[in-house]
Amino acid sequence: MTHLLEVNNLQVNFKTYGGEVKAVRDVSFHLDKGEILAIVGESGSGKSVTVQTLMGLIPTPPGKIKNGEILFEGQDLLKLSKKAMRQVKGSKMSMVFQDPMTSLNPTMKVGKQIEESILTHQNVSKSEAKEKAIEMIRLVGINNPQERHGQYPHEFSGGMRQRIMTAIALACRPDILIADEPTTALDVTIQAQVLDLMKDLKDDLDTSILLITHDLGVVAETAERVAVMYGGVIVETGTVEEIFENPRHPYTWGLLESIPDVTGDEKKRLLPIEGSPPDLFSPPKGCPFAPRCKFAMEICAEEMPPPFEAGDGHEAKCWLNDPRAPQVEDLIAAGREPS
Repeated sequence: MTHLLEVNNLQVNFKTYGGEVKAVRDVSFHLDKGEILAIVGESGSGKSVTVQTLMGLIPTPPGKIKNGEILFEGQDLLKLSKKAMRQVKGSKMSMVFQDPMTSLNPTMKVGKQIEESILTHQNVSKSEAKEKAIEMIRLVGINNPQERHGQYPHEFSGGMRQRIMTAIALACRPDILIADEPTTALDVTIQAQVLDLMKDLKDDLDTSILLITHDLGVVAETAERVAVMYGGVIVETGTVEEIFENPRHPYTWGLLESIPDVTGDEKKRLLPIEGSPPDLFSPPKGCPFAPRCKFAMEICAEEMPPPFEAGDGHEAKCWLNDPRAPQVEDLIAAGREPS
């Protein structure tokens, strides 16, 4: 099967005064047409660096793509010239950034910012671009789009600014929308509205969405497939149902244990994942989660586990999935409680 987007063995490093940071280490995943894929993990896991690399936004130097390929419709984006990549950005792939207040130009009316994207990538007149911009403001659910077209970012609330960012990203009807923590700093009600908007736009425009988040609640509400990332490595991938009902990596277990359960009457203490993320100046040669994992075995520290099949499209890089490994129930009986 040909995927709309396919990332293979991506490695991205950053040179700093303190040494070389190995931010993304041998990352592979794919995105299909009309699909929502969530990449989830705590801060510093490499999520944002991965998607910024897809968009050609990694500054070089200090960043350097050491290995890998990014295939979009079969074409390797890493081999494109800067001019060719600019044609892809905006028209084929667009990105909604974390903080709309710093991403929007405060001195420029929002309508003009939407028009700028349209005029760059489409052969239309200024009047046609304005009409399209007003239509996009309406499409993302903002009332009085003609009036709002002529206003500045400071005249919008945080949630509405995020909607304007989405309008800019979708102005040229891209095949892929990358949303990097789109609900950060928004209250719960506005978060739900932004997520519902993205799902509606995916259906209306047939746009695939790559959602970057640390919030598994957002994942459960929005995504169809999940890639769990830790220490610059994707440690588990699968459908939302598989990840939530049959997780096969201790880091995923820890993430799920930290989510409040609001469905039952029983009170349950939230369990944090003890320890700190790995030092990416000198990442461990084995599983990056091994130092924090209470199920870790000798081999976990010595050798990176391969992706073990755990079902249809469900893979986990954990030695516990090896047929030769002890059963988790036996480890718990021996006093090694899960995180």
